[in-house]
Amino acid sequence: MEKEIKNYVELIIRKGINIQKGQILVVNSPVETYDFTRQVVNEAYKQGAGEVVVHWNDEVCGKYRYLYGDDEIFDIFPDWQKESLEYYRKKGAAFLSIYANDPDILKDVDADRVARQQKAKSIALKEYYENVMGNSNQWSVVSVPTQAWANRVFPELKDEYAMSELWKLILNIVRADKENPILEWEKHLNNLKERTAFLNDKKFKKLIYKNSKGTNLEIELPENHRWISGGEESKSGVYFVANIPTEEIFTMPHRDKVNGIVVSSKPLIYGGNTINQFRLKFVNGKVVEYSAEVGEEILGKLLNTDESSSYLGEVALVEYNSPISNSRKIFYNTLYDENASSHLALGGAYPVCIEGSENLSEEELKERGMNISLVHEDFMIGTEDMEIIGVDSQGNEITIMKDGNFAFTI
Repeated sequence: MEKEIKNYVELIIRKGINIQKGQILVVNSPVETYDFTRQVVNEAYKQGAGEVVVHWNDEVCGKYRYLYGDDEIFDIFPDWQKESLEYYRKKGAAFLSIYANDPDILKDVDADRVARQQKAKSIALKEYYENVMGNSNQWSVVSVPTQAWANRVFPELKDEYAMSELWKLILNIVRADKENPILEWEKHLNNLKERTAFLNDKKFKKLIYKNSKGTNLEIELPENHRWISGGEESKSGVYFVANIPTEEIFTMPHRDKVNGIVVSSKPLIYGGNTINQFRLKFVNGKVVEYSAEVGEEILGKLLNTDESSSYLGEVALVEYNSPISNSRKIFYNTLYDENASSHLALGGAYPVCIEGSENLSEEELKERGMNISLVHEDFMIGTEDMEIIGVDSQGNEITIMKDGNFAFTI
């Protein structure tokens, strides 16, 4: 698979990040993916990067910290880590995250410690996250196999075979096994762009979701909302692809105008723990009831991170008949599972989903219906029988999705 992996590395740097000559690239990487990360660094320099900075992380050492560290450290996020990210952001750096966690790494850890640490980090990095979510810089998230992750996706296989199968699956999904992956991505992004234009043209007032799992939900959209997909532009005008893979078209819901019940369709991995088979009831935008067969305590802590974490910040459409979904695998990895399924996100919204957001203050964005929170956690709701109806300002109804797939032609 050497050629396909090389294609993937090139795709990440040229299409995902779109590194500019002389630009700094900051890479956040698990220690397990050191070989792949070295290839990424090499390719970034070959494509003109002025400097590549790698921030390594080790989730096993992180687990030991949660198990044995002094209790007070979980309410602190070190200033030097915040200052490092802010330094590079202000220098115009691009940011690449290699997301390949063990889905069960923290299952035996005190959930309260994890929640406190997540909150401390979110508070410390509030300015950083708000700027990056507003596309101040190019950023991209990708995944590559680690042994623990591969074993979870392919539990029936021995270690080396599980790794091999996950590599093959990922390289196929990101189109790195095609003769010209860059060209294939151009076609894919153009297709998403055409569907996005259709949705933006309709200027829907609300969306109605229904399926046989129990989802019956109405989501109103803010005035002047924007649907976004595939590639985006940074504030300096550089085109980049934030997620590889990406199948979604997304916008923001109105913070206070979500009502009804939604039922999850895939597990949510949050803070090294699994939340599964969960149900949320919304009234005037807020989750007022919740339950989960697995991870209910963790779900409760997520919903109570701050006063806005129990409201929605994203609504995303993904066809059930998509490459990741068609693999018939649960990846236990949000990047992959969210691109296999229509999904929502608890917490903060992306300001770029409001037209002219760059000229609006935080208070003005909130008045338009944007949710602002310390967290942003996607969870999957799409099913093979999902129906989504769009309602415009005149009350006209258009079927957006039927049987889990787009019902309109472009």
